[in-house]
Amino acid sequence: MNNALMLHPGFILMAVGWVAMLVPKMLRKFVLALGPLAAVYAALQLEIGTEVVVPFVHDLQLHIMYVDKLSWIFSFIFSVLALVSGIYAAHNENRMEALCCMCYAGGAIAVCLAQDWLTFIFFWESLAVTSLFLVWCNPTYAATRAGFRYMLVHMLGGGILLAGIFLINYTDHNLIIQSLTNRPQGWAYWLVMLGMFINVAMPPVNAWLVDAYANSTLTGGVFMSCLTTKVAVYALIRVFGGTELLMWGGVLMALYGALYAIMENDMRKLLAHHIISQTGFMVAGAGIGTAMAMNGATAHAFCDILFKSLLFMCAGAVIYATGIKEINKVGGMAKKLPLVCVCFFSAAFSIAGIPLFNGFISKAITVNAAAAAGHSVVYTLLELAAIGTFLSIPLKMGYFIFLRSDDKGATVVNPLPINMKIAMSISAFLCFLYGVYPDLLYRHLPFEMEPYVPFTGPHILQYVQMLGMAMIPFMMYLNKMEPHTAISLDTDWFYRRPFAFIVGRLSALFCALCAGLGGAWGVIYEKFMDLTSNPMDFLDAKPFRKRSHYNPENYRTSIADPMMITLTVLVSSIAYFIATMQ
Repeated sequence: MNNALMLHPGFILMAVGWVAMLVPKMLRKFVLALGPLAAVYAALQLEIGTEVVVPFVHDLQLHIMYVDKLSWIFSFIFSVLALVSGIYAAHNENRMEALCCMCYAGGAIAVCLAQDWLTFIFFWESLAVTSLFLVWCNPTYAATRAGFRYMLVHMLGGGILLAGIFLINYTDHNLIIQSLTNRPQGWAYWLVMLGMFINVAMPPVNAWLVDAYANSTLTGGVFMSCLTTKVAVYALIRVFGGTELLMWGGVLMALYGALYAIMENDMRKLLAHHIISQTGFMVAGAGIGTAMAMNGATAHAFCDILFKSLLFMCAGAVIYATGIKEINKVGGMAKKLPLVCVCFFSAAFSIAGIPLFNGFISKAITVNAAAAAGHSVVYTLLELAAIGTFLSIPLKMGYFIFLRSDDKGATVVNPLPINMKIAMSISAFLCFLYGVYPDLLYRHLPFEMEPYVPFTGPHILQYVQMLGMAMIPFMMYLNKMEPHTAISLDTDWFYRRPFAFIVGRLSALFCALCAGLGGAWGVIYEKFMDLTSNPMDFLDAKPFRKRSHYNPENYRTSIADPMMITLTVLVSSIAYFIATMQ
């Protein structure tokens, strides 16, 4: 058991985070860049069926690690993400950010390897804590507000999930994680699902993601773009795979995120909307529930971690170099940042599903699984969402940031550190490698299915036609496609504004009530003090005017009275003491 725990990649990453925080800054870059290699090695050494159980309290045991095909593939790609993102962040001197990045990735792996609900919820909540500081490490007012909102949402989601876990234990007396798809749909079922929906950013509880991820640190955002939502996808596949509600929720996410991304001007907000959209493909695959669909969801999560982290790296590199985050304020970056341009289009072609890039080999499995399962409407809507992805990232971001003429005056004021270039190059290579050799991924997919061949003539032709349909309107309306600076209202407006109004009015009412009660108590207290300080003077006031002849000097209490009372009490006490002694 001890040897197995030593090979827990999540615990290794947490140790790397603590070491990175404690060592001098000259060593920190090497710890962040090379430390995650140990986690990647440990993930590769994990054997299917490995199980680690430790005693907890009484007869309760914690199943810290259980390795099956599903948990292994998520653990492996999270370890790879930690390695590449650690290289990208190696120049960062912030100790807290170094700690939280690695502990965040380690917690994500620990969730995937957990086999019991207590271990699961502990590390699930650790994700919220560590990722929160990746937002607050950005010293801006907007980041402070976004982080506070992020914390409130995740506390709510974690509390709901924990309530569902308590109910599961109360009814089943079993904390081992099992599928809830075919169990009675009681309170436990819906509470667990709702808690996971919040972490996966299912509309209408999705606005926290865009708000927090766009305001995180540049390096922390690379980690955040891939961990929380993908952990929730893993949980939905394991716990609710085959639940039809997920299928339609995933379709909603895919369309919703793609639509908002088309309207967005902030680089990282646009990419955050596409986190919701691409996660929708995975959630839909989990909901379809066939082996092909859930393999598609797993494969797309794997590939999304590679290309989405690279997109955030490229956006962060542009912001780092120019100090500008708005798309309509930059241009001509292909000449000024050529390596970033190449890496960006590698990730953009991947997320759009263009052949020879990894998004093509993963997204197609889920989409075609919907058609194979007879869900023609789902198939059509997911294809429509894919067109929206092509419009907003390769075309919109690619053209306005990198390819259009340099007429915005944006200049490179900060040269990119070499570690950022290395990290982006590694990710771009992996996006291409898995796109060309899909069997590197397919042979590790967790569910048994017929061999899937993505490179067929009809399939390639289908994507070429679909992408051509997206390019034509973009070129026709190019002068109107530049993003605007207006704020796009999200679903949170419909509950945030009324909630603020209600809280504000209730607070005003409560304050007025407190002030009124305080004033009334003040009057009562003053009258009471008048009575106790000099009763006869109080009686001489209205309505006791007939006692106006009262003179306080004539009614002063004699000193003999308190002396007699004191003497009486003393003698009585002595007599009682003597009586009890006898």
